[in-house]
Amino acid sequence: MIDLRLLREHTDSFKAGVNTKKFAVDWDAIHACDQERRQKVTQTEGLRAQLKAESDAAMGSKPDAQKREALKELSQQAKALEQELRTLEERWEALLLSVPNCPDASVPVGKSEADNQTVHSWGDVNGVSPHALPHYDIPQFESWIDFSRGSKVTGAGFPFYRGKMARLVRALITFFLDEAQKAGFHELLPPIFVNTASATATGSLPDKEGQMYCATEDSLYAIPTAEVSVTNFFRDELMEALPFYACAYTPCFRREAGSWGKHVRGLNRLHQFDKVELVKWVKPEHGAQELETLRHHVGGLLEKLKLPYRVLLMCSGDMGFANAKQYDFEVWAGGQKRWLEVSSCSWFTDFQARRARIRCHDAQGKSTYVHTLNASGLAIPRTLAAILENNYSSNGEILLPKCLHPYMLSERL
Repeated sequence: MIDLRLLREHTDSFKAGVNTKKFAVDWDAIHACDQERRQKVTQTEGLRAQLKAESDAAMGSKPDAQKREALKELSQQAKALEQELRTLEERWEALLLSVPNCPDASVPVGKSEADNQTVHSWGDVNGVSPHALPHYDIPQFESWIDFSRGSKVTGAGFPFYRGKMARLVRALITFFLDEAQKAGFHELLPPIFVNTASATATGSLPDKEGQMYCATEDSLYAIPTAEVSVTNFFRDELMEALPFYACAYTPCFRREAGSWGKHVRGLNRLHQFDKVELVKWVKPEHGAQELETLRHHVGGLLEKLKLPYRVLLMCSGDMGFANAKQYDFEVWAGGQKRWLEVSSCSWFTDFQARRARIRCHDAQGKSTYVHTLNASGLAIPRTLAAILENNYSSNGEILLPKCLHPYMLSERL
């Protein structure tokens, strides 16, 4: 939810910032509804005051029939105005929910991914295995990851991981969780279905209805990321101990409507995938620095996995609905010879906290909204694809990164 003070006191600059994003906003409808709502509030409060005054004046005496009729009519008018105000409030809230978060001043203005800025890179893309193949062309791939049986059981994009590959997925999940705990993150194992209020709180609704799987009979959504359930852990609460960091492993579900072509082959784009998510709740004055700390944590994971990567500062037009600032991490997949996104690292300022009503006390002891942040730490499929491709050897074995040896009890697949 946007900060109405910013909208009303800094209308031009706020609207200009929001308009650099890719989401259409009906500012005229918002302004008209706000004006009508304010007028209706004034009318309703005035009529309530009049009704109270006349009712108080009639106390202690028996009003005549004309007075009773006048009071009855005033009461009916007040109830009618209150109903009109409730309807207006519902429309007002729906309009506000359609407004994305305003980009931070440090975000470059742009329209598409062409305007994103590379702010950091690590590793040598030419230093990966000279025998690298696209992961889906590795001879053992179909025996490791069974797409055909997954399609039979569920549908396209729901594979089975088998044997050593199932163990490698589990090793990556455990490694990511262990690294998060070392960095002070509290582990949660959250629900993988959420209600409408939870999806609305994080900005998944009303923005991503078409990308989420919905259990319509129960009005529940399968989570597209653990961010949705974990962020709502503190919904409607006043947080006393900040910062608070949480990590969570979950399967994630995305319809990925409209995705097609060679770039979605194999592990590049799935409907169900595994991910470790990192979420932070912090004091507002610490939000910007906490984003950089989160960014360095994600980078550290990729460096331990020896995966060349780059960090993109996303431009305003290529940034998420709820995001105030966003970094994307891409790893180099040596077989495909292309970059694959494996993490988004995001700062939401108080946007999600306003929707979720998550508060804290500021330095003066006044109630205010926390800032929320999250990052994929990391998404498994594309990370796995890069590991398989970059470490493919001439004899067909996969040489595993050293950090995974304790989890796999082996140096190779």
